[in-house]
Amino acid sequence: MKLSTFRSQLQNLPALSFQLPDGTPVPAHFHITEAGLSTKHFIDCGGTIRTEKNISFQLWVAEDTEHRLSPQKLLKIIDIALPLLGNEDLDVEVEYQMTSITRFGMQFSHDGFLLTNKQTDCLAKDKCGIPETYTNILIAEVPASQNTCCTPGGGCC
Repeated sequence: MKLSTFRSQLQNLPALSFQLPDGTPVPAHFHITEAGLSTKHFIDCGGTIRTEKNISFQLWVAEDTEHRLSPQKLLKIIDIALPLLGNEDLDVEVEYQMTSITRFGMQFSHDGFLLTNKQTDCLAKDKCGIPETYTNILIAEVPASQNTCCTPGGGCC
């Protein structure tokens, strides 16, 4: 989710809620302890130098169970952070303490935000010998209407 979309969704919400990918809600008394621009400058396994940038918010849960952060207050926090965040409409990531600090993507659903799992990937598959993924199927599983050449006498073998 881009920052502009996040801000737009916040404007219409009566309350702020986040849900982990497994469906568990982040406790309603969370705090946003950081809002920032994260920049990762790196070289991939194929030798290409890359830069990734995103907006990062850190959610933290304390013992003050009566605390509630309103969408309007979060919009004010974002406004204060805008000079640091810059003019690019970057993707938003959320950091949240699990067994370790975990970084999530984010989607909007109905009346709150869903934290989405992020995945690692090879960015240079063509240079480091990672073959394309193919789905293996058995000829017997192909419907007869689509199996025109691999029949006895069909000429494919």
